[in-house]
Amino acid sequence: MNRRSQPNLRDILFTVHGSIIPSIIGRLGVIGAVSIIAILAANVHPGIFVQFSAIPFTLIGIALSVFMSFRNSTCYARWWEGRQLWGGLTVACRNLIRASADLPQPERRHLLLSLCAFAAGLSARLRGQNEIAAIAGWMPGTDLAGRPNPTDAILQQAGATLIVLGDSGRLGQIRYSVLEAYLAQLSQVQAACERIATTPVPFAYSLLLHRTALVFSLLLPFALAGSLGWWTLLPVLLVGYTFFGLDALGHQLEDPFGRAPYALPLDDLCRNIQRELRDALENEPLPGLPAVPLR
Repeated sequence: MNRRSQPNLRDILFTVHGSIIPSIIGRLGVIGAVSIIAILAANVHPGIFVQFSAIPFTLIGIALSVFMSFRNSTCYARWWEGRQLWGGLTVACRNLIRASADLPQPERRHLLLSLCAFAAGLSARLRGQNEIAAIAGWMPGTDLAGRPNPTDAILQQAGATLIVLGDSGRLGQIRYSVLEAYLAQLSQVQAACERIATTPVPFAYSLLLHRTALVFSLLLPFALAGSLGWWTLLPVLLVGYTFFGLDALGHQLEDPFGRAPYALPLDDLCRNIQRELRDALENEPLPGLPAVPLR
């Protein structure tokens, strides 16, 4: 199903790929098994759960829903901020491509390669991958061993190139200030992304929600089995799907730069920058890019 298309009834009822179901199917199975045990016990011993009332679960469910909504809003805000930051990175790269059009070709080529090396390095850094190897794919031979922040070192080298051009009189002061401002924007994007990646939602906050949702879903069948019988499975599984699904979705959105299904597509975002770099250098073959134009 296309993520932007309007889902029909068949998609709503039967779509599994791209949904949150694979992440929570185990927990739903446990809740379903507990529900069956409660139903069988109620059938064998009628009235065994007469002391269980659904009213407390109604109150707890409302409070849990509000709490879960607040947490998911926080996680989505992190995801959306990450997407805005990478959008800002793309804009800064486009501005640098345009503002550097009259630079000497060797220096301009180095600057534009630095943009792709920066994007690749930042993506690897945020995902805990080999940052130096990602950068080396674009700028072979660059010595970054021992540098605490190789991605930022690429920006430093790009800035040093601009300083050399300015000192030699090949880059005017105004144009230098403009290009340096775009490099500063890239540095701000990196710092903000690192802040998100290294500052998770407090674990105790998430743990409280996990435990409350689990205990609520495990006890709910015993409050309904005596009056609903086998129909207990329907509301219990529906409630479990909602609570566990929102919990799992919030957990994935909490880390917008990870590898979860709903994390940001950093590879695609980097590739967009590569396409525009290829166009800026008139389809010149470059390290890290195929010989044919990117589509």
